Amino acid sequence: MSMNIASVFYTYDPARPDDLARVRPAHREFLRALLNNGELLASGPFLDGGAMLIVRAEDADAALALLDNDPLNVDGIILERKALMWDPVLGPWA
Repeated sequence: MSMNIASVFYTYDPARPDDLARVRPAHREFLRALLNNGELLASGPFLDGGAMLIVRAEDADAALALLDNDPLNVDGIILERKALMWDPVLGPWA
């Protein structure tokens, strides 16, 4: 498996908090499967909205493709996704 790491940022539709709450369990189940197979390293929401996911991927396009089937994405709750390749130099993923 590639050791390349991407940070993926989600921006949620602020007009759909009820949908976000409804789909969140399926979203977390999807992410748990990625965690279990080693593709997801960490994920979590920002306190002021949106979320960040740290994934293993060859490049930014592959990182987004990995998350295409996230139920939040499929349901249209994510307004924007952005992937940036990351080169950790200290810490557990360095």
